[in-house]
Amino acid sequence: MAPGGPLRRGPGGRRFPAGGGSVVSVNTATASQAETATAPPVLIVGSIALDTVQTPFGAVSEALGGAAVYSGVAAGFFAPVRLVGVVGDDFPADHLARLEARGIDLAGVETAAGATFRWSGYYEYDMNQAHTVSTALNVFEGFRPTLPESYRDTRYVFLANIDPDLQLAVLDQVPDARLTAADTMNFWIERKRDRLLEVLKRVDVILLNEGEARQLCDTASLAVAGRRLLELGPKTAVIKKGEHGVVMFARGCHFAAPSYPLEEVKDPTGAGDSFAGGFVGYLAYTDDPTEENVRKAVVCGSAMASFGVEDFSLRRLESLTPQAIMERCGEFRRITRFEEICDLPEATSTSGRADHV
Repeated sequence: MAPGGPLRRGPGGRRFPAGGGSVVSVNTATASQAETATAPPVLIVGSIALDTVQTPFGAVSEALGGAAVYSGVAAGFFAPVRLVGVVGDDFPADHLARLEARGIDLAGVETAAGATFRWSGYYEYDMNQAHTVSTALNVFEGFRPTLPESYRDTRYVFLANIDPDLQLAVLDQVPDARLTAADTMNFWIERKRDRLLEVLKRVDVILLNEGEARQLCDTASLAVAGRRLLELGPKTAVIKKGEHGVVMFARGCHFAAPSYPLEEVKDPTGAGDSFAGGFVGYLAYTDDPTEENVRKAVVCGSAMASFGVEDFSLRRLESLTPQAIMERCGEFRRITRFEEICDLPEATSTSGRADHV
C-alpha cells in the first residue's frame, strides 16, 4: 500500500483565541493579534480531501474535508496552525483561501500534478458507522511529508491518520517537540503493526477509537486496552467512543467525558479529527501538557467534535465563535458535576454487628 494509505475521518477567565487569529476573552473583548501569537503553534500532518457525503439529513458533493483540514480548523481556535499535506492541481483555490483566511499556515501544503484525494460515503441512522462508497487516493498515494525549515521547531505536533512510516518520518523532523500525538486506524493495525508500535514508542499521546483500541490490544476491555497502550510507550491514551464519549488513560489515573447531548446530528465526518484538533490545540494554547490539563483538553476536544457534527463539512466549525466554545465547555462541566453522595444507611448483620453497606 502506498504511503498515504486509506483514511477514515471519520478555562475560567483566560483569553480565548479566535479561529481567524484574534483573541477573545470570555466577555468577547478583542485583544491584539500579538497576544495570540504567544501560543506555541501546532503542526498538523495528514490528508486534505474532497468529500462526497450523504446522510439521512442531507448531502454534499466535493466538499472540503480530510483529517488535516478538520483538525487544523479546530486547533486554529486555540493556537496558530502549521498544515502539511498534498492536494492535486484540481483542488479549488477558494478552499485554500478559506484555510488561509483562518490564519492557517499553508507553507507545508504541496500542490502535485494529478487529482486530489477523494472520499465518498454515506451514513444511515446509526451515525457511528460510515459506509465507504469509494476512496481515490490520487496524489495522496505518493505523499511524502517534508517539513519546511520554519516548521521544524514546532513543539506541539499532531500526526493524523497516515502510514506509520510517514508518522515516523515526521517525528524525525521535529526533534524538539514538547508534545506529539498520533491517530491511527484498523488498516495500519492489520497491515503495519510493527511500524505502528514504533510510533507508539515515540509519541506522547495516542488517539484511536474503541474498536481500534480493542483490536490493537487484543482485548474486549477498554480498561485493559488503556493500560496496555501505556505499556507500549505513550504517556496518555485517548480512546474515542463516538456518541458515548471518550476515555483518557494516563499513568495511575483515568478520566472520562460524555458526548454532548445533541438533538440533531447531520454529518459525523471528521468528528474524531475535530476532537484531536481541539485537544492538541488547547494543550498548545495553555502550553501545559500535565495530566490535570489534559483532562481539560479532552473536554475542549469533545466540544469541538460536538460542534462539527451539527452540519456538513466545515460549515459549523467555520461559523463557530470562541464564546460558543466557552459556553459548551461550561455545559460539559455542569452535566458531569455532582456533589459527594450522602452517607449510606448502616445494615445490621444476622450477628447483630453493624456494617456499612
